Amino acid sequence: MDVDFDQILDRRGTNSIAVDAFREYLLEDYPDLTLPCPDSEAISMWVADMAFATPTVVRQAMANRLEHPIFGYTVLADDEFYRAYADWCVAHYRWEPEREHFFTTPGVVPALYSLVDYFVGEGQKVMTLTPAYGFFKTPVEDRNRQFLSCGMQADDAGGYTIDFDEFEQMVTDPAMRMFFLCHPHNPTGRIWTEPELRRMAELCFHNDVIVVSDEIHCDLLRTGLHHTPLAQLFPEEERLITCMSASKTFNLAGLGLSQIVIPGEELREIWSDRSSPVVNPISVAGTVAALCHGEPWRAELLRYIDGNFNQMADTLAAELPGSRFHVPDATYLGWVDLSAYFAPEEDLTRFFAEKAGVLVEGADMFVANGEGHVRVNVACPRSTLTEGLDRMIQAVPGR
Repeated sequence: MDVDFDQILDRRGTNSIAVDAFREYLLEDYPDLTLPCPDSEAISMWVADMAFATPTVVRQAMANRLEHPIFGYTVLADDEFYRAYADWCVAHYRWEPEREHFFTTPGVVPALYSLVDYFVGEGQKVMTLTPAYGFFKTPVEDRNRQFLSCGMQADDAGGYTIDFDEFEQMVTDPAMRMFFLCHPHNPTGRIWTEPELRRMAELCFHNDVIVVSDEIHCDLLRTGLHHTPLAQLFPEEERLITCMSASKTFNLAGLGLSQIVIPGEELREIWSDRSSPVVNPISVAGTVAALCHGEPWRAELLRYIDGNFNQMADTLAAELPGSRFHVPDATYLGWVDLSAYFAPEEDLTRFFAEKAGVLVEGADMFVANGEGHVRVNVACPRSTLTEGLDRMIQAVPGR
């Protein structure tokens, strides 16, 4: 198998957000910011895709589909995609979503916009746990609905727990309509325990709050850990919606294809009436191949990312002893507390771009409750990680 995660691939000229468009998206507030290196030499460790080649079997499946010269409107007229997804869930999570509950979307973020649009009425509210992925907040405010955040509690080791007193107070608000659960959690990397999952979900369902469980990072676990789909714990619950995708797992985010599982008949009918079933035929071919044949590649990927996180933990402990970093249970995103070295108001995105030529995301991109933190993407060749961390460490004041 052609696994070489040490290979450095030049993404310039591919319209990559991470490399070609970082000024427009990451540094949009600083259009004239000067880096200490040419833009082409900046180290990208921000947006949540990987610097690794997609598996050959996936690229070959897409190439095979390209042999047919027609690319007209495409829907899932057979069960091949569903069966590939369901078999993956059974093999990895002992959970099999029903066929009639299964839909596709152009991505989890577009799904969040649609879910708020379809199911959250005027005067109703949406909540999540913070720090949080920024696109949990944006769709809510874009639709002129009220967004609330329940701040998690950080410990001295960099871990996070849920403030259930605040959570219960928020969820019992009669105007609360929807809870965005990130499971596993981005940016902290937490895998929620079964008691935590049950307590959050039961509080929501008791108060007629829809739970949207974003499980896009569920395949990216540390060795020996396990993911439990929320739907596995509540198989009869109609107010639960699950979002998944192969995009994070196999580096396919640019293909624009995700899955959404909607058990509730009323919610399902609304979704069916308002969403489009049209899919990209190349995306379908690649995703089916990934789910059916990509496991050996994923296994090697997880071992490599484990190694990157171990290196990152050792480096930070040795070079920045005032930092707090807990190797995440899942994801390839490290959430690093640097508050011992910076004032709370410091924009760390700007700081590391301007002083180190390293592109990472600071707390302002994660809604609330993350001051002094950066999110570092370690899904890159180890040599890139080494250089990126070294540049960042050398730039930190008073170390």
